[in-house]
Parts: sequence; C-alpha cells; structure tokens
Amino acid sequence: MTNDTPKERDIILVVDDSPETLSLLTDALERSGAMVLVATDGQSTLELVERITPDIVLLDAVMPEMDGFEVCRRLKAIAAVAHVPVIFMTGLTETEHIVQGLEAGGVDYVTKPIVPDEILARIRVHLANARAAQAARTELDTAGRFILAVNRSGEIKWSTPQAVRLLQAAEPSGSGHVLPEAVRDWLAANADGAAGAQAPDLETPDGTELALTFLGKTGDDEYLFRLTRDNAADAIGLLRTHYGVTGREAEVLLWIGRGKSNRDIAEILGLSPRTVNKHLEQIYAKLGVENRASAAVLAIRVIDAR
Repeated sequence: MTNDTPKERDIILVVDDSPETLSLLTDALERSGAMVLVATDGQSTLELVERITPDIVLLDAVMPEMDGFEVCRRLKAIAAVAHVPVIFMTGLTETEHIVQGLEAGGVDYVTKPIVPDEILARIRVHLANARAAQAARTELDTAGRFILAVNRSGEIKWSTPQAVRLLQAAEPSGSGHVLPEAVRDWLAANADGAAGAQAPDLETPDGTELALTFLGKTGDDEYLFRLTRDNAADAIGLLRTHYGVTGREAEVLLWIGRGKSNRDIAEILGLSPRTVNKHLEQIYAKLGVENRASAAVLAIRVIDAR
C-alpha cells in the first residue's frame, strides 16, 4: 500500500544580487524538490519574510545599501523567523568575515563560487537541526512551558510559539520582536542576578495576568525567561491539594516560587516578616525540604504542570 500524501516541500529563501548565482541556486534547489523564494536586496528580504516564513535562508554577505550581515541581524530580531537558519554565501574568505557572519546569527558560511552539491548537503544538515530544535520548543508549548530567550537589550532571539503570542496579547501595540519596556528596564538592572527572580508582571486586555520568571543567562548574550499565564487562585488551590498545606501556607509558597523575599511576601500578604518565617517552617516540614530554594522548585513544578 503506498502513501499518496504529498511530501511537504522545503521553502528556501535565496538572497543575492547576482543573476548568475540566483539562476544556479534556483535550478539546483528546485531539482532537489524545494520551493525557492528569491530576493535581490535586504529590504525586499525583510518585506518578504513578513508574509512567508522560509525554512532556511541562503544569504549573500556583500550587497549594496544593506549588506548580508545587517540583513541577518534584522532577521534574528524578528521573533517569527529568528529560529530560521541562515547560511552566508560570499567571496570573502578572511577569518574576520567568517566570524562577522556567525556573530550576526548565521549558522554556516560557504564561499563562492557555489558548489551546488556542497550547499545542498549543508542545507539538509541545518534543516534537520532547526526542525529538531523547533520540535523541542513546540513540545514545551504543548506542555504549557512557554520559554523565550532575549539579548541584553530585550530583543527576542528565539521562543516557543505560544510565548510570542502571549507577549503580543499583553502588548498589542508592540512589535512582538522585543520585550515590553518595563521588562527591558528590569532586565538591564537584573541581567547578572540570580535565576528565579520575578520580572514585572504583564496583563492582557482580557485580564489574564502573565508572570515572567527569569531563568538566567544561557549564552554570551542570551537570557532565558519562562512565561506563565497566572491565575493565583488556581495556583494556590493546586498547592493546597498537592502538598496538604493551609491556604495561607499555599499563598506563601506561591510567592516563594515567584522568587519573592520574606519581606516582599509580608508586604504582599499583609503579614509581619516573623509570621512569614513561621509559615515557612511549617511549609518546609510538610514538603520535606530544608530551604526556600527547594521549596520554590517544588512549587514551580506543580504550578507549571497546570
């Protein structure tokens, strides 16, 4: 029995101002079964990806007006295509140019004249890697774990699909490419801080609160956040049921999971720091842990599993 379902074609965007290179690559890629999109300059590239998301981009490094390095940086600043691998093509062979391409966000660098078989092999490798990474992000979304990575300026480098949609819902007038201003300001002051800290909360027009938890620095200029749809009442109920704590203890445990200090929790709940500390002692005993870090991990585990 044969499977008549047509195979989905790879969408490859080729960006080059050379008609000869475009013709060579288009012929080779179409023969391999790919769907080829063509752009001849940086601006048309950026306009094209607003309408269609390619699976991979082949990008000439040397173009007039906007060179390929700048085009790549701008592509990586667009959340919807930030995950798309970019392979640079150029006659520049100095190490500094290769480094420049990789620092701009490229995953590979091939020199001209282009050898079709070689670039097809590279495309297959990078498509497989990109799809594995995207599948992992989609699985995180499906599990209710919405993750995004940003640079120190708050520009989104990559994210799980739902994370960007939630951010855009909280800031409809925003570009969707950067964190909201209040969170960017917070990151500038706390980028070197400890994981687990709570960034400013956000709210969607329908009243849904979004909690941003800072997970820490994961690269030279990459900072990871977890975004959760926050319903405090539901979370408190879950903590009470799962761990057998009282309502007040569940409230304290919730705020521990959000990275708040005893003084912060006291102010939020209208208690004295001493009372908060007494609740913590009971929480540690009931959860079988010895410190707030362990309690926070257990709280986050239950809340994230919602």
